[in-house]
Amino acid sequence: MVQPFRRLKESPSQTAGPYVQIGATPNFCGIEGVFPHDLGSQQLSPKARGQRIVVTGRVLDGSGTPVKDALIEIWQADAQGIYAGPGERRGEADPEFPGWFRQPVDGATGVYRFETIKPGIVPYFDGRPMAPHITFWIVARGINIGLHTRLYFGDEDEANAADPILARIEHRFRVPTLIATLDDADAVPTYRFDICLQGENETVFFDI
Repeated sequence: MVQPFRRLKESPSQTAGPYVQIGATPNFCGIEGVFPHDLGSQQLSPKARGQRIVVTGRVLDGSGTPVKDALIEIWQADAQGIYAGPGERRGEADPEFPGWFRQPVDGATGVYRFETIKPGIVPYFDGRPMAPHITFWIVARGINIGLHTRLYFGDEDEANAADPILARIEHRFRVPTLIATLDDADAVPTYRFDICLQGENETVFFDI
């Protein structure tokens, strides 16, 4: 006798397909008039508090070739370590800083570029401080489920050494795949963070 199945089944996954950029960022793709602007494409407000930074890099496949149809979203705390959103209970986030941006990579070069602010320290669930970081979400054709990773800053050695998430990575040689290098320390610091989907230098991705 067949036993009843009393729990919901997981929905099947499928790739984002070749049109993810068109659906998520039509203005970027030249399809104007659908929305006044692409969601998440807002410029950083000049009133946002904190140190301005630029985060840039490429999404690379297993051969080291740039993936030219990837779409990236970033989430982060503000300069004081406060997140925007109703789930934040520690204080009020900077109203001039949304904490979330979305951008497709450049179709010719595969490069992404975000202008944002350097985030503050936020607590782990047990209260321990986490080093300043930015959460990345990446989708592209051939990726069944969006990939989550983190960017940590290469000039935050002391904070990174004490970070509880970085400490949980078993294979220590992979930790550098989460560390962005400071390319330019002029008026607006520029951090380079390449995301490798496969291969010898595959970026650490988180199952969340």
